[in-house]
Amino acid sequence: MKLDDDDFTLFGLTPMFALDRAALDAQWRALQSQVHPDRFAGEGGSAQRVAMQWAVRVNEAYQRLKDPLQRGAYLCELRGAPIQAENNTAMPAAFLMQQMAWREALDDAVGVAQVEALDEAVAAQERVLQDALRVALDERSDAPAAAQQVRALMFVARFRDDIRRRLEALDA
Repeated sequence: MKLDDDDFTLFGLTPMFALDRAALDAQWRALQSQVHPDRFAGEGGSAQRVAMQWAVRVNEAYQRLKDPLQRGAYLCELRGAPIQAENNTAMPAAFLMQQMAWREALDDAVGVAQVEALDEAVAAQERVLQDALRVALDERSDAPAAAQQVRALMFVARFRDDIRRRLEALDA
């Protein structure tokens, strides 16, 4: 293992969007047991600092790989298609219309049940987008198309955060 290995190499996984979450979790536990600073308590401060670097590196990689949005963005970057979300916000008109309809539905929702129903609909669309991302990355090896899917998923994730905040406000 090297600190500068990509996350998939670090975890001994094939670099794909679709991954076995149980295998990822098991590998994370195995790596943490190898690099945890407590294992190096008797070896001095230098060994503990190195172990801390490794533990941080393993945790950061795990967080990135376990989250589908972050994993997709990371794979796009690895495959030469940076997301550039701050510079590239162009979306298909149909997607933007859907976003506007969802925003209006959230604004018009009068109770928890309506907001939860909207969240279920948005979650279903999120799954469709994630599957399209999987196809673009794992089946077609089309990193630019995958980057477009990641940008769309970023919009959806932000909107789902808005839904969660609205639900919290309604529960308060």
